[in-house]
Amino acid sequence: MTTTLDRAPQPAVVLRPARLSLTPKTTLAGQLDGAWWPRSRDLEAELPPLAAALDETWGRITRVSVNPRRWPVVPRTVAVAGHLLHVGWFTEQDPDKLILLSYTVGRWDLLVVPPETEPAAAARLMAAAAIPGSVLTAGVLMANETVIGRGVRDSRSREAAWEDEGGACMSTFGEPFGRSALPLSANGWR
Repeated sequence: MTTTLDRAPQPAVVLRPARLSLTPKTTLAGQLDGAWWPRSRDLEAELPPLAAALDETWGRITRVSVNPRRWPVVPRTVAVAGHLLHVGWFTEQDPDKLILLSYTVGRWDLLVVPPETEPAAAARLMAAAAIPGSVLTAGVLMANETVIGRGVRDSRSREAAWEDEGGACMSTFGEPFGRSALPLSANGWR
């Protein structure tokens, strides 16, 4: 008995271009070589467009290293344009950094901007990570962005928010002290 299967042509997998910001080629070596903003936390889906974008510039990427805290699944290998990309993980590695290795060219460290990051914050992070000679690490850039992201979001001025949150010296009756109303220290200095 013969069975014939009708296999309809499968649609080609369309790789969306990787969102990258790379440090320009200079003699200034920094902590990072740029930033990558993946669209998801699926390494198997995200690494092929990244490797395709970098193969042309940096040569064939052969290995990638990540911290598993940011990636729910870390595959051992990922198929990329006719070769396998070996993926390793290290808990000691900065969770916000991706390390790329090439046998022929070397190593690159990229800040990984979380996929859920707002576009304005992602733009700031990607620009900061691509500054030649920067001494800021991936963890420091992410911590700085966390602080910046907590800015005053309503229409009040920053000064009004500061006053409301206890920035001004207040009397026990809830009235702000003027500068001249501050008590003097024992030696008379203000």
